[in-house]
Amino acid sequence: MNPPSASNADAFALTPIGRIESDYPDKFGIPRQPGLAPAARARLVLLPPYDDPLSVRGLEAFSHLWLTFVFHHSPERWSPLVRPPRLGGNAKVGVFASRSTHRPNRLGLSLVELKGIDTDNGVALELSGHDLLDGTPILDIKPYLPWAEAQPDARAGFAPAAPPQCPVAFCAAAEETLSQREDAASLRALIGQVLAQDPRPAYRKGAESRIYGVRLRDVDVRFRALANAAGETRLEVVEIVAV
Repeated sequence: MNPPSASNADAFALTPIGRIESDYPDKFGIPRQPGLAPAARARLVLLPPYDDPLSVRGLEAFSHLWLTFVFHHSPERWSPLVRPPRLGGNAKVGVFASRSTHRPNRLGLSLVELKGIDTDNGVALELSGHDLLDGTPILDIKPYLPWAEAQPDARAGFAPAAPPQCPVAFCAAAEETLSQREDAASLRALIGQVLAQDPRPAYRKGAESRIYGVRLRDVDVRFRALANAAGETRLEVVEIVAV
């Protein structure tokens, strides 16, 4: 048998099987790992011909899924060295020692919770706790097997534990805006969980006067960093504006 040609051996064509409808319309503010914002909702809509209900038969027996996806808003260029936010945004490590979005093939892997399966018109999976941008192309779905894939004794390099949580407060105007929404409870939880990760650039930690904005669902959440009496930083939601 002749070996495959270089062109066939070195290139692969990948077709999205579905796309994500997400609480995250913009990249800024998305938690840097899945599971950090359990209130984050998403809907994975399968595309033809993969939207046959037979393709997900038995999937309801699993609580969590691995999703392989494309960082479709990341540039195609890549660098062998990257600056992980967990190292303050200054120290460099090799791209393959990180989870940077700037990768040679722009592939991502996310562990999400499966909340439900809708097969009334095609196939859509209801997800939570994700870290996926709206419109993300999904390449594959695999069930998560905790007995095979959870390794509590594994070493985690420069990220040995979840990042610290930043206290989050809501000013009176923000609370008033939330009170008028049907999704007030879930949106408040989502805002709190996202801002607790302190989505500001790693080099801009500590109190500052600047107002930041993060898009979540159909609102622009404007917040600032303040210092308490002990000098510790907390984030305050100053305004929630519909977009």
